[in-house]
Amino acid sequence: MDLERERTRLLQRDAEWATLGSSGHEIERILSYWTDDARVYPPGMPVVSGKAALREYVEAALAIPGFHITWTTTEATLSPDGQMAYLLSTNAVTLPSATGELVTTPGRAVTVWRREPDGEWRCAVDIWNAPAGS
Repeated sequence: MDLERERTRLLQRDAEWATLGSSGHEIERILSYWTDDARVYPPGMPVVSGKAALREYVEAALAIPGFHITWTTTEATLSPDGQMAYLLSTNAVTLPSATGELVTTPGRAVTVWRREPDGEWRCAVDIWNAPAGS
């Protein structure tokens, strides 16, 4: 397996997901980037596990007035067999404050991806938090 080609393919897929996620449309397509058994660890919240819970989570986030998310991946490391990878990213989430003013919070993230039986990369673990000093 050509790991460099797979790294490039994975980074492209993640960038597509980021564009789709920041558009705030097409929930089914957004969900298609996670594995069926994916776990998401939002800061200060319970773990969101599985597609049904992820659908509720995404729908609720997109329903928040002013909600916006974007991320940029800076590093992708693949396993020697090219079946698993982890990505390091920075992100920004915009939400209304208690006063209704939109506030953007920077973050840092780690995602764990795996190649599914259909050959497509999907995110299995997604966790982020605020950078030091935030």
